[in-house]
Amino acid sequence: MIDVTLIRQNPVHVRQALAKRAVHVDLDEFLRLDDDYRQVRAEMERLRGERKRISGEIAKRQRVGEGVASLHGEASAVGEQLTAVEARLIELEQARRAFLDPLPNLPDADVLAGSKENNEVIREAGQRPEFGFTPRDHVELARTLGLVDYERGTKLGGSGFWIYRGDGALLEWALLNHFLEAHVRDGYEFVLPPHILTFAAGYTAGQFPKFADEVFALEQGEHGPERFLLPTAETALVNLHRDETLPESDLPRKYVAYTPCYRKEAGGYRTAERGTLRGHQFNKVELFQFTRPDASDAAHEELLGRAEDLVKVLGLHYRITRLAAGDTSAAMAKTYDVEVWLPSIEAYVEVSSVSNARDYQARRGNIRYRPQQGKSTFVHTLNGSGLATSRLVPALLEQHQRADGTVEVPDVLHKWIPSGVLTAPPSA
Repeated sequence: MIDVTLIRQNPVHVRQALAKRAVHVDLDEFLRLDDDYRQVRAEMERLRGERKRISGEIAKRQRVGEGVASLHGEASAVGEQLTAVEARLIELEQARRAFLDPLPNLPDADVLAGSKENNEVIREAGQRPEFGFTPRDHVELARTLGLVDYERGTKLGGSGFWIYRGDGALLEWALLNHFLEAHVRDGYEFVLPPHILTFAAGYTAGQFPKFADEVFALEQGEHGPERFLLPTAETALVNLHRDETLPESDLPRKYVAYTPCYRKEAGGYRTAERGTLRGHQFNKVELFQFTRPDASDAAHEELLGRAEDLVKVLGLHYRITRLAAGDTSAAMAKTYDVEVWLPSIEAYVEVSSVSNARDYQARRGNIRYRPQQGKSTFVHTLNGSGLATSRLVPALLEQHQRADGTVEVPDVLHKWIPSGVLTAPPSA
């Protein structure tokens, strides 16, 4: 949620920042509403003070045996006014929420305006593979090597699902284990969260109410999905400290989770969406941090470095991209994507998004920390894929394929795949 004080003090800045996302709203309307809200709240506080004063006067007179009938009449009148004012305040608060809730986060100053066409490539790394033979695409390789069963995945779950089998399942599990071991070794607490979450979790993450139609809802409530399948572990992790105030000494809090991710949108038959590139369910290791505001930029760079290192040790050619405002998720102020090269489509595909939400999610979830001196304030929240596998596996297959149709397994995964090579099973 955007800071209301910022809207009051600098509406021009807020308008300009939202315009970078092509979001245009009438902030004057909100400021009028907010002014009404503050006036009514002040009147409510006045009436509560008056009620307290009358109650004290009644008690004082009763102690000395004086009559209090007139004061009871005053108290009754004030009580009726207070009831009406409190009801009006609730209406105005709901109207403010209805205005603020759909608004996206303000993009950082160094985030370019516009959509994906304005994404900035920050750097490229690793050697782009060159083949002395006609390379196969990841779908052909996965079928030939018996790694992925697309047909039976569709039979079981419908379009947008697949089954990892044999060495394919081992490869998937090897990647997830390697990622988790690396993050836990460096101080991240391992979490296995529920896969079914409540509306409050989606609201805190910034997905509800605006994007409620994009999740697999299990139960519908008055305001949206009351229970839904998590689209990413971020949605669960950001809620770990909802409605909590953490001591400053506890920050940063660093978490890593593994979950499947459930998404309504899935790929089609286009080359860029075939196989496991886009589906309704995929596996991901997610990193999350709660930090002080003055530490969140450094935390963002640390998370990006972790995701980049994981891709680097897999021997893949990749690049880092800073997303433009319109391509950045609504709850995030800045996002870097780690994208790996997929030779078959001659394009890069994202395997990690690393984002800083600033205090946007913390305001929605009332997540604060108490500094050693001064009042409590909101934390900053950050997340990063560390990593997602559904596009990583295709890149591994294509970039590490050999002329004989086998695929070389990166050294860091030999612990789980001792042969070091993926070959066709005997029955293939």
